[in-house]
Amino acid sequence: MRLKLILALGSAALAFSSLASQAETDYPLTIENCGQTVTFEQAPQNAVALGQNSAEIMLLLGLSDQMAATAFWPNAVLPEVAQANSGIDLLTVEFPSLESVLSKQPDFVAAMLTTLLGPDSKVAKRSDFEDLGIPTYLSPSACSTTLDANDAYGSRDALWSMDLLYKEIKDLSQIFGVPERGQALIEDFKAREAALRTQFSENEDLTFLFWFSSPSPADDAYLGGGNGPSGYIADVLGGSNAITTEADWPAVGWEGIMAADPTVFVVAQVDRNRWDLDTADNKIDFLKSDPTVSQMEAVRNGRIVVMSGAAMNPSIRTLYGAEQVAEQLKALDLP
Repeated sequence: MRLKLILALGSAALAFSSLASQAETDYPLTIENCGQTVTFEQAPQNAVALGQNSAEIMLLLGLSDQMAATAFWPNAVLPEVAQANSGIDLLTVEFPSLESVLSKQPDFVAAMLTTLLGPDSKVAKRSDFEDLGIPTYLSPSACSTTLDANDAYGSRDALWSMDLLYKEIKDLSQIFGVPERGQALIEDFKAREAALRTQFSENEDLTFLFWFSSPSPADDAYLGGGNGPSGYIADVLGGSNAITTEADWPAVGWEGIMAADPTVFVVAQVDRNRWDLDTADNKIDFLKSDPTVSQMEAVRNGRIVVMSGAAMNPSIRTLYGAEQVAEQLKALDLP
């Protein structure tokens, strides 16, 4: 598998001195990131990754020796980088405090969401780190949304694409002085996306509903919005998102969900253990046992598939999620 080759190359490269590993990037490096100019005098040696996507990109690039800590993990780490991740401090699977991040004396902080590093962040603003001379990076997927006072995660007027992720991989690989590893990872993802698209022809009657979680069955459900990564997954698999809102994370009541009437129900497995309905099994139990919801066509016909909750965030896990769903679609009796 190409990904294993990439990881092997990354591990081998770490045997060289830091000077050799930085030779591919001409420092000082200045990049434009989410409307800000950031300069790096050298490759980070003590980075903190706020968010699963930021952390897993660094791990896939073979940068574990240059990572001090991570935080905010909806799901367990990818198995292929679990060993590399095991030696890195985990601050919390939820939102860390600014104090806990600074306790690691980071020389670089990267984040995957504006709620982790943004103007109304639950952790810190970019300026909090910049005032201390610590360069920061925010995922292009996060700053490509339109924010408003009522929606911390924002909305999109166009479908999210892997191009935003490819820019993130390229930027991070340049920042750390390993652009060749970044390009190899990008090519791997492009090939996998192309392979998926060739398997599924366009079907305007095929709709998906992506359920991330809910505080309880009585509460609105947090769903993957129409133009977000969930919409991208539906598109790759030849269908469309049954939820057409522009918000990345709309909260929808069950009457609205039943009205959407999806062909396939995609339930997320979320490992953080915040709510009972984080687990896929509990979601499926509810769908099948609730007197009203159980009458939805997708539920009655057993068209329920399971996907990693992290795949619903704009991240490398989105493509993994599409592959998860693709495997299960093959076993379903679809129109």
